[in-house]
Amino acid sequence: MDALFGIMTAFGLSASAGLNAYIPLLVVGVIAHYTNWINLKSPYNLLANPWVLIVVGILLIVEMLADKIPAVNHINDIIQTGIRPAAGAIIFAASAHVITNVHPVIAIICGLLVSGSVHVVKSAAIRPAVTATTGGAGNIPVSIAEDVVATGLSILSIMIPALVAVFLVLFVVLIIWWLWRRTNRKHQAIS
Repeated sequence: MDALFGIMTAFGLSASAGLNAYIPLLVVGVIAHYTNWINLKSPYNLLANPWVLIVVGILLIVEMLADKIPAVNHINDIIQTGIRPAAGAIIFAASAHVITNVHPVIAIICGLLVSGSVHVVKSAAIRPAVTATTGGAGNIPVSIAEDVVATGLSILSIMIPALVAVFLVLFVVLIIWWLWRRTNRKHQAIS
């Protein structure tokens, strides 16, 4: 059962990295540094190093501010296209290996796919739709909501990993429903 919870934790944290690369890194690092809930194995134990935590905290502040400034937020999403999947890969490998012996290459690939998918949905579908429908006025509240979700998902992934599995399934169902509805609207408009 611990192995299953470890995998659920890894999936939740890497999904969170797709929204904001630095929040799950900071959450895992702080929890590993100050508690015994997570014992990171080498080389992932560097996440709990105080200097790494300070750097990740600074990067988090910069990313959060950049994501709230109109026009800069789109440039930030382009820059984060490489960073978020990489953070997801690192956090998946670190958290999956805490409890299980998942091969690092498989863990990295899973982390890349999960965080990369969340990032693509966010930056290529949701954010442009929000910008187009609100004239950019909705980007700041959506960005704040993304940060809150990323923080909550990161904490829940560690504290209650089974709940994360339920949220991830609901998220996938919501995206599929949204895409299906969007496709049906296009077909009805053409007819």
